[in-house]
Amino acid sequence: MPEFEYKYQTKVGIQTGEMDADSLEAAQAFLKKQKVNVVSIKEKPKDLLAGFGGQPTTKDVVSFVRQFATMINAGLPLVKCLEILGTQGSNKIFNRAIMDIKGRIEQGDTFADSLRRHPKIFDSLFCNMVEAGEVGGILDVILLRLAAYIEKAMALKGKVKSALVYPSAIVVIAGAVVTFLLVFIIPSFATMFEDMGGRQLPAVTRSVIFLSDLLIHNWYIFLGIPVAVGVGLNKAYQTDPGKLKIDQIMLKLPVVGELIQKVAVAKFTRTMGTLITSGVPIIEGLNITAKTAGNKVIENAVVEVIEDIKQGKGLGEPLRDQGIFPPMVVQMIDVGEQSGALDAMLGKIADFYDEEVDNAVSALTSLLEPLLMVFLAIVVGYVVIAMYMPIFQMGAGAH
Repeated sequence: MPEFEYKYQTKVGIQTGEMDADSLEAAQAFLKKQKVNVVSIKEKPKDLLAGFGGQPTTKDVVSFVRQFATMINAGLPLVKCLEILGTQGSNKIFNRAIMDIKGRIEQGDTFADSLRRHPKIFDSLFCNMVEAGEVGGILDVILLRLAAYIEKAMALKGKVKSALVYPSAIVVIAGAVVTFLLVFIIPSFATMFEDMGGRQLPAVTRSVIFLSDLLIHNWYIFLGIPVAVGVGLNKAYQTDPGKLKIDQIMLKLPVVGELIQKVAVAKFTRTMGTLITSGVPIIEGLNITAKTAGNKVIENAVVEVIEDIKQGKGLGEPLRDQGIFPPMVVQMIDVGEQSGALDAMLGKIADFYDEEVDNAVSALTSLLEPLLMVFLAIVVGYVVIAMYMPIFQMGAGAH
């Protein structure tokens, strides 16, 4: 997302500011909505640090939030807290963002509106919760909830990544081993068989030699196909229909689809529970949850749920009609609504499904590990047998 630098007129003179926006028009529209008297605005040159890991990480945000909450709870003024945190952090980009937020607040903006100028760092969930904390006078409490939410979201993301690391490593190693055999070992055997002459090679041997020749002389095809597929899927995922189709397929995959659903349930309930506890209205909370779902199927379902709620229905019935979550989850949400403890029930569901994700990750790893090892053994074994079979036949013929 581009960054824009602008100058604006205030009672004390011309001031400068920075903000993130999708385009120049979007930046101008946002400033106009905030009733900022803009004198000039232009896109900032790209920060070289951004391409080398300079952007703030989730850990930077969590550290900032926890320190900020402690300072606010101790009675320090908001601006003073930001001044301290904006000068002691190790990330220069994050420090500049904090100091810009401090400047906005000094000019009369609310804390939440100042955060919204940096959407790459502070998403809509973060800003809406801060706004609820400002209005309710419990900003320190909200910040601590935010920190806990972000940490649990990080842990959930880490679990999913850990499930993919080992299988990916095995696949890469298997590909490297097979490529090495086909490119460097098989040609030597093929030359040896040609020198021996006379006898026709077994079909398995001919097939492996054919694959070796194909890879050596057409390597660009083998390299280009996965690249083309990857680029094609990436482009398709950038469009709403493509993203919806891919997400639908992912949810239907055996084992993996179940894991994705459990992650979605944990994320949805954790996000909604945190927002409702913090005083964010349920419609606004669902809008935020839909945007942060990470799955187009879930997002579309939540959008339809919002329309049903606007017509006077509760949360449980529309969720049941969509069929995106297991019946147990919907029943627990119904109980939470009827008892007036929806936020607490959502938190319990999230905790339960965090454990379910742990179990699903363990099951996925346990299933994939032997399958991948068997696959690797079959491939390598096939190549080895194919190369030694003619030698065995020649030895048998000699006797």
